[in-house]
Amino acid sequence: MAGKRIIGRSFTICAVVLGLAAAPALAQTGGMKGKVVDAQNKPVDGATVTLVQQDTNSKFNLKSKKGEFMQIGLPPGNYVVTVEKDGLKATANVRVSLDIAETTVTLRPGGGGGAPMTKEEAAKAAAKMEALKAAFAEGAALSNAGKHDEAIAKFNQVIADVPKCTECYINIGATNAQKKDYVAAEAAYKKALELDPNSVESYYGLAAIYNDQKKFTEAQAMSAEATKRSGAAAGAAGAAGGGAPNADVLYNQGVIAWNANDFPKAQEQFAAAVAANPNHAESHFMLGRTNLNLGKLPEAAKEFEAYLKIAPNGPNAKEAQTNFDQLKSFIK
Repeated sequence: MAGKRIIGRSFTICAVVLGLAAAPALAQTGGMKGKVVDAQNKPVDGATVTLVQQDTNSKFNLKSKKGEFMQIGLPPGNYVVTVEKDGLKATANVRVSLDIAETTVTLRPGGGGGAPMTKEEAAKAAAKMEALKAAFAEGAALSNAGKHDEAIAKFNQVIADVPKCTECYINIGATNAQKKDYVAAEAAYKKALELDPNSVESYYGLAAIYNDQKKFTEAQAMSAEATKRSGAAAGAAGAAGGGAPNADVLYNQGVIAWNANDFPKAQEQFAAAVAANPNHAESHFMLGRTNLNLGKLPEAAKEFEAYLKIAPNGPNAKEAQTNFDQLKSFIK
């Protein structure tokens, strides 16, 4: 399953999932979730929120919505959070790690903020963060080397210091999936979803392990959740404002529907993948197979022909050529 599409009762994890194991640096960011309240502890809407990382002076500008704000993808470090509205101003100091840091800032007359960290405190916190990042990277390297138990131990080492490390649980899930320990993999992915209900990687991971176990209905449901949260909506829904459709995502949806013998749904997904990327060879091939199952012979022939033009030496070229030769007389 690593990085190539396999036709039949199989599922290709989207590149974003594979990236977690192959490139741990992608996962070494955190985030911040906060509340802005007034002196009566009521939410303050529309406050200006500025996050400044002390080490680099990197700045992130936000607005509170119904008193809440959130920023993901933050490099770990010490941040000064400044909140302003209607002439009131308050600050807070927040340490972002590999999880989602949480803070509450109160806007009140005369409100200020806590004192910034001393240089010694900042240095100590930075050293600890570097150690955690190194342990995370080592865990990913061990997983890639097939040393699964050692990898899981490293990710758990990070979790001991950062209990809300969503990416750690995702990587534990992926590593257990490589071991074929589907019970442990499922538990890890579900824990990641407890921490981040919108974790696309966790939904894809669950879809993959359910598919491996031939639990096709569950796999379809999880892949649909991932698609919904990734913004890669199929067909017209994607064009209507859900973000640009992603051919790999749609292809994976189609494979799951194919595995579940839901050929109309599979046809819809493969057709959407082809629309999203006309050069997506495997989507053409699977759309041909699906049309063949549905008795749409001219359409099937055209898809096998398209596959052969895009990937004349592809892994399914022989089957595509045989099918095309048998069906080309049906092309009108």
